[in-house]
Amino acid sequence: MRGLMMDVPLTTTAILRHAERMHASQQIVSLTADHPSPADPWRYSFADLAARTRRLANALCRKGLRQGDRVATLAWNDSRHVELFYAVGGAGLVLHTLNPRLAPEQIAWICNDGGATLLFAAPEFAPLLDGLAAGLEHVRQVVWLTDAAHRPQGNSALATAANDYESLLAAESPDFDWPAIDEREANALCHTSGTTGNPKGVLYSHRSTVLHAMAGSIADVIGMRATDTVLPVVPMFHVNAWGVPFIALLNGARLVLPGRGAGDPATLATLINGERVTLALGVPTVWLALLQHLEKTATTLPSLARTIVGGAACPPAIMDEFREKHGVETLHAWGMTEMSPIGTMNAPMPGEEKLDDAGRRARRAKQGRAVFGVDLRIVGDGGAELPWDGRAFGALQVRGPYIAAGYYGHDTSPAHASGWFDTGDVATIDPDGFVQITDRTKDVIKSGGEWISSIELENHAVGHPAVAEAAVIGVPHPKWSERPLLLAVLKSGQTVSREELLAHVAGRVARWCVPDDAVFVGEIPHTSTGKINKLALRERYRDHYAKESPT
Repeated sequence: MRGLMMDVPLTTTAILRHAERMHASQQIVSLTADHPSPADPWRYSFADLAARTRRLANALCRKGLRQGDRVATLAWNDSRHVELFYAVGGAGLVLHTLNPRLAPEQIAWICNDGGATLLFAAPEFAPLLDGLAAGLEHVRQVVWLTDAAHRPQGNSALATAANDYESLLAAESPDFDWPAIDEREANALCHTSGTTGNPKGVLYSHRSTVLHAMAGSIADVIGMRATDTVLPVVPMFHVNAWGVPFIALLNGARLVLPGRGAGDPATLATLINGERVTLALGVPTVWLALLQHLEKTATTLPSLARTIVGGAACPPAIMDEFREKHGVETLHAWGMTEMSPIGTMNAPMPGEEKLDDAGRRARRAKQGRAVFGVDLRIVGDGGAELPWDGRAFGALQVRGPYIAAGYYGHDTSPAHASGWFDTGDVATIDPDGFVQITDRTKDVIKSGGEWISSIELENHAVGHPAVAEAAVIGVPHPKWSERPLLLAVLKSGQTVSREELLAHVAGRVARWCVPDDAVFVGEIPHTSTGKINKLALRERYRDHYAKESPT
């Protein structure tokens, strides 16, 4: 017997309508190309956002785009980018976000793979577009995300013929009849990081996007409220800023967007304090830079209540500093592009108050429990499921309604025939369901038959008061196959010897896990999404232990 409920499709347009009707006066605050200063950001209401989005949808239709056509962006986190998120998908098109931090040839490859004919670009990317233009196979038109006064010149034919966004909208009506869209139709395309081989496109549907936004709204996940002011530092070109543009409007949370200032800790501190931000989201490298700036300038963050950290394992030292110096709670999260992306969140559990400090600290370092909509398990080499005992570790697999079943333009599927997606992470799960990522499959160090977690070693190294950032890689060794090598960046004005740092780590891990050497470096390379670039480090230091005797 089937239920007798209305079959109303889950679409991102429904989120926009809800935001306009129930939170019309709520505000978006944004740094843009024409309002770049945190002292003078662009401000407007959700009602204004909805009207501008309808103007944009009219403009897209006037350009002759048809259902399923892709529209690309080269843009930061700003209000115009949010308008594109809703107008493109709502008009039955697919938004393809491009990562401007990638190499130009990779950007061109990803854009060509998506097949977009129309590109919206921030004006500061005019030089980048000039270099890309000859390699773009499908793009026929460009729109600069600014007003006429700030429209760049550019040298390529695409750039010089480009319109500006505000002129485009001014010519259109704020009235638009959103088309009826099947909730399973695609609304966004995002390519994976592509650390090995070419990136793969993950094609989100309206249904998956709305379900992910609803899951993210749960109190023990991101849990935004209309009383929150939210600053997403994680880029909108990286898995839709973890879904924040949808979660914020769904809940009526005030949205503060840092534009190109997302990489500047001084700008972030000014926005957080000036706009009284209560929740901020970003990768560990962002918070490391912000904490260093706060310490240097003797600045505090009185309004900020929570930070959510994902994209890479967050060292407990960052969580401790946020809590002890600024009264900010840090929630660890984990996910992937293929997961929309939220998979787990480390929210408090009943009885946690009974744990001692060491127990609470150890639990906070884990990636957390699965959110609703994500089923997960760990399996051994033979594919058998392993117990949730906090000791057994294996390949982490997931499945759910907002997890990718295939890649755009590829015959291969990211999921096994059993329906489980292999994340590429190695993890343990404790009896309470808390996941701890011990490593990426490609980063785990296999030494003399023992598996060593690079993440655990990095966390202990960063726990030393003189260390700002650390990376641990497996380096070929003539006797042990691989041995860990510790690379450390020291805090300004701090010193520690190689022997002291290794002794600090040695007191916290098994003897065979201690790195054979520590190297102090000026900086650690990162990928375009803020993760430590271990591929580059392994290449750079591959001969570090080559001269050691195998006996």
